Amino acid sequence: MQTIRKQLVTDEEHRPIAVQINYDDWLRIEQQLKIQAPLVQEVDLSRYAGTVNLTESPLAYQARSRNEWS
Repeated sequence: MQTIRKQLVTDEEHRPIAVQINYDDWLRIEQQLKIQAPLVQEVDLSRYAGTVNLTESPLAYQARSRNEWS
């Protein structure tokens, strides 16, 4: 078995919260475990185009909202 260089990450009270390893070590571990990155599935958002109807311009709304606080 090969040695993996690691670094513990602790919080303010010195409790361990994470472990960091070198990326090269991670790639070797992935290869040994035969882990593959999940496939990214594309989502077609065009079917939602035009479904929101605005009653005023977004810039006009922003200006009106900011003026309420001044």
